[in-house]
Amino acid sequence: MSAQKHNRGRISRAFAIFGAAIAASAAVEGNRRPAARDLDTLGIDAKHFDRIG
Repeated sequence: MSAQKHNRGRISRAFAIFGAAIAASAAVEGNRRPAARDLDTLGIDAKHFDRIG
């Protein structure tokens, strides 16, 4: 049972990362700043995001 929970956790995390990447990409393409939550999910420090690019 715990292996199934572990796999569900991995799948949930993968969907969260994928969703955050889509949301952040759409924000950047729309000349908006991505949500801090999405940046955090992607491992990007929101305070330093403006320095990228």
